[in-house]
Amino acid sequence: MLFLPLHRNLLKRIYRLMQILHMKSVTRVKKKTYIPSTPQVTAENILNRDFHADKPNEKWLTDVTEFKYYVGSVIKKLYLSAILDLYDRRIVAYKIGDSNNHHLVFSTFDEAIEHNPDAHPIFHSDRGFQYTSKAFHQKLIDAGMIQSMSRVGRCIDNGPMEGWWGILKSEMYYLRKFASREELIKAIEEYITYYNTKRYQIKLNCMTPMEYHEAYAA
Repeated sequence: MLFLPLHRNLLKRIYRLMQILHMKSVTRVKKKTYIPSTPQVTAENILNRDFHADKPNEKWLTDVTEFKYYVGSVIKKLYLSAILDLYDRRIVAYKIGDSNNHHLVFSTFDEAIEHNPDAHPIFHSDRGFQYTSKAFHQKLIDAGMIQSMSRVGRCIDNGPMEGWWGILKSEMYYLRKFASREELIKAIEEYITYYNTKRYQIKLNCMTPMEYHEAYAA
């Protein structure tokens, strides 16, 4: 009978302390629901939520996310396309653009291949229009990759990628207001460099993604 009042008092005390310390909680913004387009190509969920990988370039995940910045009172948008390696959780490649289009996704993929020419991973994405296009499907065939797609309405099928967006935005984006395109791009690029080379992770044996990646090569 006493648990509920004590619980409320504890929450109030925590809230008061946070106010004194000028601390704020960060809430991840719920993703908008977009009207799906008619896919040209679809693939089975080959990954099937098996997010474990035994070596680099065995399983890649990808997605595009949106950012906003302000020019006076006008809201502008930027889009980040990225590819994540499930083995070492490093960002393999990324591109930033003003439009969420084929070029953004295709150029991200091309950069990943340029840096990893011998990679032939399972390549997993959602069913965004870029990934379900015939042109992108052909890119995967040419690269010797197996295409895998999340099921409709099942974001958790691409869970680690969604989780990485949350980490990026919680640590770099949500607590700031960007007043220019250049400022936002610089912040994104600096964070990705920090994440890959300086952000230690317990699940990577307290190494950074790049340290864990290089440890395998050694």
